[in-house]
Amino acid sequence: MDSNSDNVSVSYDPDLTGPRSIIQCIQQTGPEQNYYRARLSSPPGRRDCDRQDEIKCYKKYFLWSCVFSVPVFFLSMVFPMISPWEDLKLVNKLTLGNILRWVLCTPVQFIIGRRFYVGAYHALHRGSANMDVLVALGTNAAYFYSVYTLLKLLTSDAFKGQDFFETSALLISFILLGKYLEALAKGKTSDAIAKLMDLAPDTAMLLTLDDDGNVTSEMEISSQLIQRNDIIRVVPGAKVPTDGIVIRGQSHVNESMITGEARPVAKRSGDKVIGGTMNENGFLLVKVTHVGSETALSQIVQLVEAAQMARAPVQKLADRISRFFVPFVVAAAIITWLGWFVSGEVGIFPQTWIPTSMDGFELALQFGISVLVIACPCALGLATPTAVMVATGKGASQGVLIKGGNALESAHKVTCVVFDKTGTLTIGRPMVVGIKLFTSISLQELCDVATAAEANSEHPLAKAVVEYTRKLRGKYGSDQGFLLEVTEFQALPGQGVRGTVLDKEILVGNRRLMLDSDINLTPEVEEHLQETEQLARTCVLVAIDKQIEGAFAVADPVKPEAETVVSILKSMGIASIMVTGDNWGTANTIAKEVGIEMVFAETEPLRKAERVKELQIKGMTVAMVGDGINDSLALVAADVGMAIGAGTDVALEAADIVLMKSNLEDVITAIDLSKKTLARIHLNYVWALGYNVLGIPVAAGILFPFTGIRLPPWLAGACMAASSVSVVCSSLLLQSYKRPKQIRSLHTETVPHNYYSP
Repeated sequence: MDSNSDNVSVSYDPDLTGPRSIIQCIQQTGPEQNYYRARLSSPPGRRDCDRQDEIKCYKKYFLWSCVFSVPVFFLSMVFPMISPWEDLKLVNKLTLGNILRWVLCTPVQFIIGRRFYVGAYHALHRGSANMDVLVALGTNAAYFYSVYTLLKLLTSDAFKGQDFFETSALLISFILLGKYLEALAKGKTSDAIAKLMDLAPDTAMLLTLDDDGNVTSEMEISSQLIQRNDIIRVVPGAKVPTDGIVIRGQSHVNESMITGEARPVAKRSGDKVIGGTMNENGFLLVKVTHVGSETALSQIVQLVEAAQMARAPVQKLADRISRFFVPFVVAAAIITWLGWFVSGEVGIFPQTWIPTSMDGFELALQFGISVLVIACPCALGLATPTAVMVATGKGASQGVLIKGGNALESAHKVTCVVFDKTGTLTIGRPMVVGIKLFTSISLQELCDVATAAEANSEHPLAKAVVEYTRKLRGKYGSDQGFLLEVTEFQALPGQGVRGTVLDKEILVGNRRLMLDSDINLTPEVEEHLQETEQLARTCVLVAIDKQIEGAFAVADPVKPEAETVVSILKSMGIASIMVTGDNWGTANTIAKEVGIEMVFAETEPLRKAERVKELQIKGMTVAMVGDGINDSLALVAADVGMAIGAGTDVALEAADIVLMKSNLEDVITAIDLSKKTLARIHLNYVWALGYNVLGIPVAAGILFPFTGIRLPPWLAGACMAASSVSVVCSSLLLQSYKRPKQIRSLHTETVPHNYYSP
C-alpha cells in the first residue's frame, strides 16, 4: 500500500473474484454505506513519460541556447559592421564585444552543453569515440582558444588575435536543434498501444439472470470492472467489451480488426466473440471468459509493446566514422602543434615566419587548433538528418509518410515484401463484380426488386447490392433515389432476406435460403454457384415467386495496380509473399491473380509475426505491408512496416512507413526513395569529410613554408561552415526526386469504378 498516493495493489484469483467485487467490498466497509470510496487506478505508461520528458528536455535546452547564441552571432557578425561601440576598448586590445561574447558563450558551453561532456566521458570510458566526443573537442577548442585570445588582448597592446565564441555557441545550438527534431520524430509507436486499447468500449451493460435465465436487473459499468462469468448484453452497433461465449441471441460480428476477414461472421449461441469487435445487427448475451490481460486484444497489445521494446536502434554511420576519425584528428592536431613548436625552438624554420603579434608557441597553437576546428563535426552531424528531413518531406508530397531515418535506412535493403490480403492487395470491402440472369427478366428489374429487399438489411453483402444498383442507375440516368416498397420484410441471419415487392415474394440470399424455401436449383444455377465459389466469390441468388431469376457475384476485388506492383518488385529482385487470415481457397485465387507464388493463409496475428521472423532468420530483409489491427504485430516485427493509409489507426501508428494514398505503387516509391536517400547520405559524407581531408593539411600549415598561407582558427571555422552549407545543398537536391519510370508510366486508379459486367 502506498499511503502517499492512496494506491493499493491487490492480488486475486480471477476465477473467484474481480476488481468490481473488491471495490464493492471496500465501499461497504465502515460505519455507513460508501464511507470509503475506491476506484481503479490507471497510471500513465512509463515509456510515454520518458518520451515526453526527452522532448521537453531537448526543447528547453535548445531554446535556452538560442537565448545566448543569437546575441553572440549578432555581436560577432552584424554589430561590428553597423555600430562602433562594440569595438570600444576597455584594457589594451580587449574590447566590450570580446567581454560580451565570452559572458554569453560560457553558459552555452558548460551548462547547456553539459550533456556532450557527459556523453563524451561515457564513450571514452567504454573505449570508443562518438559524436559527443567530436562535439566536445571542437567546441572546447574554439572556446578555450577564444579565452586565450581574450587573455592576450587583455595583456598585450600588439596582439591581433580574434576570438570565435560564436563558433562554439552556434555549434551547440544547431546540434541541440537536431536532437530535438530527432526526439519529435522518434516513432509514434507508443501511440499504437493507446490506439489498440481504445478498441475496447469504455462501458458495458451488466445483466443479472435468475435460475430460469430471465433478466432480473441490468447496470452499466466500466469495462475495466468486468469479471469472469459476468453476463454482458451487446446491442447492435456496439463493440463487444471483452472475450466471451454467446449464450443467447444471434448476429453478425465484424472481426476484421482482429482477423483481417472482410466479411462479418455469423454468431449464435455457443460461438466465441472477441473483445473490441463490432456487433452488426442483432442482440447478443455474452458470458465473459477472459478479462484484463487475458483477452485477445490485450495479448496483441503486450506483444506489440514487447516487439517495440526489443527493436534496437540503427547504428549511425556518423558514429562509425567518428570512431576512427576522432583519434586521427586529435593525433593530427597534437602532431601539428608539436611539429611547429619544436621546429621553431630548434631553428628549423626562420624566425621571420612568425608574425610580429605572436611567438612560436602561439603560432604552433594556432595551427593545432585550426586542425581541430576545421575537423569539427557540424557537417558530419548534418549529413544524415538533413537528407532524412528532405526525403521525408518529399515522400509526404508523393503520398509516402516515412517515420524517421531508421525506416529509410532499412527500406533500401528490402529483399522481400510480405503483403496482407484484405484491404491491402484487395479493395477491402464487398463489391458486386458480376451478374448472371437465368430467365428473360431485365437487368434493371432484377436490380430493383433485389435492392428493395436488401435496402432494409445492414449486412455488407446487402449494402454491396444496393450500392451496385445505385451506380447502375447513375450510369444509365435513372432515378437513383427511387426504391420499390417492400412489405413483410424479414432478415434471416446466415441466409439472406425475405419480403414482398409488387405483390411478389422476393428472396435474396444464399443456397441455404433457397433450399429451405423449397426452391429448385436448376443445373444452370448449380453450375454458376460452383464457378463463383471457385473464383472465391460469394453468390447472392434472387428468387421471385419461387423461381431463381438471377444472381449477383460479390467479392472483395483485387486492386488494379496489385499485379503490376508485384511484377515490378520481381524485376527489382524483391520477392513478394502473401500472408492472410482468410481461407486457402480465397488466398490462392487472389495470389494467382496478382502473380504471387508464396502464400500463407489462415494465419492468426501472432503467426503473421512469426512468419516474418522466419523470413528474417533466412537472411531476408522484410517489409510488411498491411492495413488492419491484425497486421500491427507483423508490422512491428518486420524490418520495415508499411501501412495502407486507409487502414486502422493502430496499423498506421505501428508502421514505419504509411502509404497515404492507399496505393500499392507507393511500396515501390518508398523503397526507391530510400535507395536514393541513402546514396545522397553517402555523398553528404563525402562532402563533409572532403573538406576535412583537404582542409586539415592546409590548417596544419603544409602550404605555409611555400606560400606563406596559413589557416587561422576563424578561417577554419568558416571552412567548417562551408562544409555544412555544401551538405545542406546536397540534401536539398533530393527535392528533385521523381518516382521510378515504371510507376510514372502507369495511369491506374486505386479503386476501379466499373464492375457492371452482367
